[in-house]
Amino acid sequence: MKVSYNWIKQFIPVNLEVEKAAEILTSTGLEVEGIEPFESIKGGLKGIVVGHVLTCEQHTNADKLKVTTVDLGEGEPVQIVCGAPNVAVGQKVPVATIGTILYDDKGEEFKIKKGKIRGEESFGMICAEDELGLGKSHDGIMILDESLKPGTPASEVFAVENDYMIEIGLTPNRADAMGHFGVARDLKAALLQQFQQDLDIKDPTKESLTIDNQNNIVEVVVEDFELCPRYTGVTIEGLEVKESPEWLQNRLKTIGLSPINNVVDATNYILHDLGQPLHAFDLDQVKGNKIVVRKGLGGEKFTTLDEVERTLHEDDLMICNESDPMCIAGTFGGLESGVSDVTTNIFLEAAYFNPVSVRKTAKRHAINTDSSFRFERGVDPNMTLVALKKTANLIKELAGGQISSEIIDLYPNPIPDFEVSLKFKTVDKLLGEKIPHETILRILKSLDITVKSEIEGGVVLNVPAYRVDVQREADIVEEILRIYGYNEIAIPTKLNTSIVFSEKFDPNQVQEKIANHLASIGFNEMMANSLGKASYNDLSSTINNDYTVNILNPLSQDLGAMRQSLLWGGLEAVAYNINRKNTDLKLFEFGKTYHKFESGLQEFRCLSLLMTGKRLPENWIYNEATSDFYYAKGVVENVLAKLKLKKLNYSPVKNDVFSEGVQIKVFKKPVVEIGLVKKALLKQFDIDQSVVYVNFNWDNVLALTETQRTQFHDIPKFPSSRKDLALLVDDTVQFSDLYNTAFQTERGLLKNVNLFDVYEGKNLPEGKKSYALSFELRDDNKTLNDKQIDKVMTKLISTFEKQLGAELRS
Repeated sequence: MKVSYNWIKQFIPVNLEVEKAAEILTSTGLEVEGIEPFESIKGGLKGIVVGHVLTCEQHTNADKLKVTTVDLGEGEPVQIVCGAPNVAVGQKVPVATIGTILYDDKGEEFKIKKGKIRGEESFGMICAEDELGLGKSHDGIMILDESLKPGTPASEVFAVENDYMIEIGLTPNRADAMGHFGVARDLKAALLQQFQQDLDIKDPTKESLTIDNQNNIVEVVVEDFELCPRYTGVTIEGLEVKESPEWLQNRLKTIGLSPINNVVDATNYILHDLGQPLHAFDLDQVKGNKIVVRKGLGGEKFTTLDEVERTLHEDDLMICNESDPMCIAGTFGGLESGVSDVTTNIFLEAAYFNPVSVRKTAKRHAINTDSSFRFERGVDPNMTLVALKKTANLIKELAGGQISSEIIDLYPNPIPDFEVSLKFKTVDKLLGEKIPHETILRILKSLDITVKSEIEGGVVLNVPAYRVDVQREADIVEEILRIYGYNEIAIPTKLNTSIVFSEKFDPNQVQEKIANHLASIGFNEMMANSLGKASYNDLSSTINNDYTVNILNPLSQDLGAMRQSLLWGGLEAVAYNINRKNTDLKLFEFGKTYHKFESGLQEFRCLSLLMTGKRLPENWIYNEATSDFYYAKGVVENVLAKLKLKKLNYSPVKNDVFSEGVQIKVFKKPVVEIGLVKKALLKQFDIDQSVVYVNFNWDNVLALTETQRTQFHDIPKFPSSRKDLALLVDDTVQFSDLYNTAFQTERGLLKNVNLFDVYEGKNLPEGKKSYALSFELRDDNKTLNDKQIDKVMTKLISTFEKQLGAELRS
């Protein structure tokens, strides 16, 4: 939200530097995200002075140029070559001196320099109004008042307003600060508490309105007071729609709005002034002089001010005339009923609409306006009539006309203030510091929160209806703290904590253990949004779109669905880093995926790893080993080993995500998938280097980990024996097949099996590969002899030959 510092000063006479005011606003929770200077005339007319034309002669080398001498008030008169047809002796004119920066109609700057024009020196420029940003005319130079003294700065002749635009990152709960008055109210409260400056704030509620006649009585019917609790209006006749005065245009331009005309600008001004949206209807388009506030008719067509035809929903609240809709309530006006250059009579509306209804309508039609922004969050229902009166008076001032009806105010069920009890000991407990009771009450009073009654150890407070975010005791304490000052709470010198031991299985401890392990081997933790593009699910047939949890009111298409996989957010992060020359990545993320089944909604916990580029930073010692599939497999096996998960069962994975991949099961439960992401999929994210993706089914991992117990064994007293075998096997045989077969064959003496070499290619039959395996044998009760060892190896070779078709290589 953008506010003007000069506008804030209209409510409170603050004289702080804008940076200090911004610092105070941030401390109150209205975080200032930026400050930009504003000049009503770009450049502020710096370097422009009043000049007196002393002589004016025809240029000897150009028919359309004249050579003048101009008195600039100081020093000798200067020579200026001028091409304007209306320049003449005796005139007072605006002169851009050497070094002055001017701006063209596109906002591009150019600097005035000493130069020669057709052989004659020129020491400045006599300006037309468009060259100064004072108008659009370029017919000739500006002729100023003869009484002006040469050398007078042009900024003193023309009203140049200097202001600051303050951009506030307004949080959704601060509906009370959606106008300059609300921001000024917070600033006043903070100044009173932090600097003891008790500034008077201009009270807008004292606005009055004089009724001139009863020529245009409009009947108003509200069919649903739940959706429109309050509706006010008044008619104004005989006004003239024209350009707004400069002061109003400057106010709107400062906060980034483009002036339209005096009537529309007046409604926009009060919207940003008090935070109350208003709408002006062309009274001649109000058929039957009747306003009806009703729900839309399903399928009804309506064209809004942006010339887009929209299909109305049956739950859309509409402002209609006797027969036709004229405005989507609280959201967007209609094209046909809006104020135009020929409008002479208007019906001015100010209302309070149900926030939920406006929010749903705005999302349904993908409309985001200044009005919907405020109505969605909840405006002040007690400011509605005040805003109507102030706007009507402003329109009379700007456009003339007369108030031609009594004020209509339909408010059958006034919205009550909130009642909240506050115990002073709660304030002390939550803040960690004892604040004097008189300070607490002074802060609350400055925020329009008054004491209704006293109770033992506290008070009962009356909270204004516009403070929709303050309805609990904790909310009151937060209000006290933000005005008292977060920085005023002393940091404790002592920290107390309790060390608690529990034998209960703790999933968070397991997650923390693995996160620390991954970080220790060079991985960085990432956290992607749980919301993503629904279209991502179309990239893989393994993801069923029927299971997608779609968001009913998405903020954008990029956040339209709950994720079914951590892969998409991971690839977005990889692409983001690669585009910024960070090409060596090892990332991990703990997160949930979300699915919609016939039985209901379900979440699954996952751990994902993404690896791409080099394993280690560039170094003269290490080679440029990449984070490939086998490196990822080693990382996964180490993670599972840390969790005491053994007897891993490998099987190939074939899907449209991996070009090559394997699945690991433990006790027949799938725990992880490892694979190279397909190039076609990477191309969708503009990634042109290989990426390894690992996806842990963390729910299964935790379930298996919970059953594991750490076991301790004595160091073996007797030595182990190692035997190596070179086996020729079919290329479909995996190491896991040999590993599992070996332990099924020999359970007693066999302690470990390791694969230390794989060979495929020359000198091997087609469809074959060679595995070199080592076998560790040990008897925990005695030393093995050659006979026992040979017996085990013979049995293993025989089993490999029979079950896996292996051949022993010499």
